[in-house]
Amino acid sequence: MSTETTPRIDRSDSQPTERTPSEDQSDSNRAEANDTVELLAEENRRLRAEYARTRRTTYRRTAFWIAAIGVVAVGGGLWLPDARQVLFALGATGLFGGVLTYYLTPSRFIPADIGERVYATGATNLLALADELGLREEYHYLPSSDSRPPRLFVPQQTDSDLPDDRSGPIVTHAAERGLILEPTGSGLFTEFERALNGSLPTAATQIATELGDGVAEQLALADRVETSVTPDDGRATVTIESNAFGDVDRFDHPIASFFAIGFAEGLDRPVELEIDPGEKSAEWLLTYRWETH
Repeated sequence: MSTETTPRIDRSDSQPTERTPSEDQSDSNRAEANDTVELLAEENRRLRAEYARTRRTTYRRTAFWIAAIGVVAVGGGLWLPDARQVLFALGATGLFGGVLTYYLTPSRFIPADIGERVYATGATNLLALADELGLREEYHYLPSSDSRPPRLFVPQQTDSDLPDDRSGPIVTHAAERGLILEPTGSGLFTEFERALNGSLPTAATQIATELGDGVAEQLALADRVETSVTPDDGRATVTIESNAFGDVDRFDHPIASFFAIGFAEGLDRPVELEIDPGEKSAEWLLTYRWETH
């Protein structure tokens, strides 16, 4: 009984597949694109380093001139005995301010796009959790009370009661089911309060003005902020444009959260938030409502 053997095909002399001109052109374009991306990334890093260096130089130059004024004032006090007390006080203030400004110069500046990406990741995770729990797209901000900080409550039911127990994060009581969290804007509001001259106002119109100035001027988080308040209806509308954290209709956006905490704290009552896009591409309308009785 014989067995036939299938002859082996010798491929050692086979020729490689020829590349077409279009494939060569595609590889060339891809290489050029990669080189361009690397070049842009390097330029971006250089610009960020230059920006940080410029900011540090500005701070330190300011510190130098403040200290120089202090030195001049002290020198004047030595030569002008009649004004010595005032000049010495001015000189001490200038020297102290100069030293303080120099050593408090920020050593690192965080670009806005990095802050936006950090927030976006957290917002995505929290939204996924809210969807898994079947929560509604309703956001209630609760004021601080009895040493308890402000909280964000996202209910499961339309007619849900606001929770008395704020330990959270998941509220399981039948009438209060939902998620209770520390608002994203808490840290921003704390920094804002530290810079206030006095305490936060208790009138809605004044609260809105202070918060708007805080976002646009103090914290520099938006290019434009406009507020409109109807106290009798318990409603305030905030228009923001070109903010540092991107789209505002995401879960607990820092600026929307900041305003909500401010209204809740100033009015000492819960505040509900609604968000709508504005007429412009980077414009958002934030509507806050609260009970007036």
